[in-house]
Amino acid sequence: MQDKSAPEEFDVVIVGRGPVGATLANLLGLCGVRTLILDREARTYHLPRAVHFDDECMRVFQTIGLADAILPQTILSPGMLFLDADGRMLLDWSRPQTLTPMGWNLSYRFHQPDLEDVLIGGLSRWPHVTLRSRCDVFALDQDETGARVRYEDLSNGQLGEVRAGYVIGCDGARSLVRRFIGSGIEDLGFHERWLVIDVLLKRERDDLGDYSLQHCDPRRPATYVRGTGARRRWEITVLPDETSQEVAQPARVWELLSRWVTPDDAELERAAVYTFHSVIAQQWRSERLLLAGDSAHQTPPFLGQGMCAGIRDAANLAWKLAAVIREGVAPDLLDTYQSERQPHVREFIELAIRLGGVINTKAIEAGLAAGQVRENAPVKLEVKKPLLGPGLALGDLPVAGHLAPQFVLSDGTRSDDQIGYRHVLLVESALPSHLAHSHAGLDILTSDDAEGIGPWLREHGVIAALVRPDRYIRGTARNEIELGRLIAAITPPTHVPSAA
Repeated sequence: MQDKSAPEEFDVVIVGRGPVGATLANLLGLCGVRTLILDREARTYHLPRAVHFDDECMRVFQTIGLADAILPQTILSPGMLFLDADGRMLLDWSRPQTLTPMGWNLSYRFHQPDLEDVLIGGLSRWPHVTLRSRCDVFALDQDETGARVRYEDLSNGQLGEVRAGYVIGCDGARSLVRRFIGSGIEDLGFHERWLVIDVLLKRERDDLGDYSLQHCDPRRPATYVRGTGARRRWEITVLPDETSQEVAQPARVWELLSRWVTPDDAELERAAVYTFHSVIAQQWRSERLLLAGDSAHQTPPFLGQGMCAGIRDAANLAWKLAAVIREGVAPDLLDTYQSERQPHVREFIELAIRLGGVINTKAIEAGLAAGQVRENAPVKLEVKKPLLGPGLALGDLPVAGHLAPQFVLSDGTRSDDQIGYRHVLLVESALPSHLAHSHAGLDILTSDDAEGIGPWLREHGVIAALVRPDRYIRGTARNEIELGRLIAAITPPTHVPSAA
């Protein structure tokens, strides 16, 4: 193994190579950051886990150049319907099948091993990104110059050690990195046992439908999810007097599934009891140690936002790490990661808890209040993405902290593909001459590049908008004076250059 007197050095070590860790590594690879991923498993976990991601996640996958490889392995989701015990619709959460302002569809279903294989395969494009499997991290310590990561190579029992500028824990609910940070956990109060059943259909069952169905039956709440190909999932509440072991026995599983499918229709791929939690880590950063994904927050699955939240973490964090490591920006920038992301993810978790109250029929009214009441029709649910928490937003104009749309350029391509993972200034026309010299290499898009930019700016009453690498709006300007301030705020630039 390594000469302990001179351990290998990396800018960033990521602990955990799931979707969040692999996405973060691809973003850091894009930024030219020397990155090492350490994971204790030999290969991708083969069974389904997460099954949904949204348009914002696909936009991140576009940023790392992997959306075209991921898209053929997905199906579009028409949405989710909440049904009462008699099959009447309580809540209608249909998803439009048209592209959103993000440039992608609102809801995708996928098979997590397929996604992970694409994300891991994408790492080979970056010579400065290294993946080491079968490496179990057991110790972390840090000083003013960096962090030391010690691990065991499980393939041969030897111990290894590396140095890093920063260590990111993408190591799940039982995160070792979180323990070394010493973070407490805020409990938002939802803890329920559910039996998760994945099956592979042996024959066509179109009658099961493409919608996700929440059966809000007080006797036994249950969820149905259409997966890719022949994959179907049911999640069924475990009652208080049932043990996790007995309810997961095949005979009992088929008994619970009997209202939908039989062994003639499908084969069991997996049946296991999980406890759905709602928790948020209180501290996401301790100097050189940070958290992302399930190590920082866990949500009930009813919104399909668990993995999505982790992908947003990665997009928010990677460009800030690159700015600190490669551009010499003050490390205080990393404190805006938790201040922006934590309120955002809390809002999603709280809504998931309210929807859980509809499903388990314990708090139906509170859950239905999240939607829009319609006369003689089920309550309609439309989930608006939360604002970022306080951090880097310049000013308090309405669009600051929102996602910017993705524009179609005059040549038919998408604006994100031209911008890359960098800041961009959106203006209707070329900068005034007295400001043009001061933009310090900042990328600029005008209505000449994409005709949709002008109408969007006018709709919000601004003449310019500064968009961050993670596509959130950092600030806007209503006049030339504010435009000068906006440009000054990004000079010297904190944007991340393209990787060499």
